[in-house]
Amino acid sequence: MVARYFSRFGLPAAAIALTALGACREPEVILPGERENIRAVIDNETVETRSAKPISLPAQSRNANWSQSPGTPDFRTSNAALSASPQRIWSTNIGGGDSRKQRITADPVVAGGLIYTLDSGANVSAVTPQGQVAWSTNLIPPNEKDEDATGGGIAYADGVLYVSSGFGRLTALDAKSGAQKWQKRLNATGSGAPLVSGGILYLVAGDETGWAVNTKDGRIIWQIEGTPSVGNVLGAPAPVIASDLSVFAFGSGDIAATFRRGGILRWNASVAGGRRGRASAQIVDVTAGPMVSGNSILIGNHSGRTVSFDTGTGERNWTALEGAVDTVWPAGNSVFLISDRSQLVRLDAADGTIVWAIDLPGFVKNKPGRRGPIFAHYGPIMAGSRLVVASNDGYLRFFNPVDGALVHQAEVPGGATTAPVVAGQTLYVVSTKGELHAFR
Repeated sequence: MVARYFSRFGLPAAAIALTALGACREPEVILPGERENIRAVIDNETVETRSAKPISLPAQSRNANWSQSPGTPDFRTSNAALSASPQRIWSTNIGGGDSRKQRITADPVVAGGLIYTLDSGANVSAVTPQGQVAWSTNLIPPNEKDEDATGGGIAYADGVLYVSSGFGRLTALDAKSGAQKWQKRLNATGSGAPLVSGGILYLVAGDETGWAVNTKDGRIIWQIEGTPSVGNVLGAPAPVIASDLSVFAFGSGDIAATFRRGGILRWNASVAGGRRGRASAQIVDVTAGPMVSGNSILIGNHSGRTVSFDTGTGERNWTALEGAVDTVWPAGNSVFLISDRSQLVRLDAADGTIVWAIDLPGFVKNKPGRRGPIFAHYGPIMAGSRLVVASNDGYLRFFNPVDGALVHQAEVPGGATTAPVVAGQTLYVVSTKGELHAFR
């Protein structure tokens, strides 16, 4: 009876009560003024900036090797010799390509007359300049499966190829035969690229630990710990050498400069700050650099900042409000990068101000509210006095460094998944399908 009463009489009574309360409510105040788009902070950021400013480029150099990551000047060819309009001359399979669970993160290296690659698992290949596989070896540990880990990096020095892998192994291979010399457990993922100099291998493992390892036997010389972080991009940039210092970049955005002898900390800093209005700004990982240029170290993060630090003290020279997703390339009086907004950007090396910024392909499906993934871009590097960008939309693009004009492009079957490298007047890049492509 009680239930029936409320079902018949309770609702009308409640409606009358709410009406009475509504009559007592003050009228809504509508604020005067112009209405702004809540996404304006994002939409207004991606405007192209075009300005032609003279640049003094280094002369083209006919390099035979591209043996390591180019962050350290000793291993960087600032302007590799390359033809004005290179075309693909051959392609060869080097193993597993990109998939939902696995990615190729190792840029190829060239040394001793061979091109070395690492696929999305742990398959290492050596390829001749004619495109034939000289040898191949699989570094997947016993009782592990190919899909259990991914990522890694490679470096060549003195006839030895050093390979770090997502399986947490650091391996030294004979560069001519692929025979294993030694292997070291890292106790963390080894998805970053190593640097080898003066008989010591430097590496960031697990995005938070810097290693110094003896290249003869893999024994630990010293370690340095960074701040742990979980919001990282797969892979870690190679450390760099600057005079008597070794400089590490960690997934937390922290930078540590240590004395090469003993690993004592000289200075530390952070690439802090993020772009407003973008979820990706929560990823503070260092994704570009370190890159040594004179007395400065250039470093960029994924969230909207590129910084120039003084090499000796770690003090900031300048900060640019542009992230860098792959490489920060210094040339002449400028710094070039691919920003977190999918733009190719030229900065003034003196103060970090923008000279020009031009759009690269952005969202794969640019529909309002359903944009989804974006195209990935790798580089830039300087070759043939042109800026070279490799993209997974299926193209290599060549730009005039003076004004950013597109001057040439070539197809990459399957789209690129690594930065391009140049040696012997030939450009090499690995595709998402696990193929090494050569252009000249």
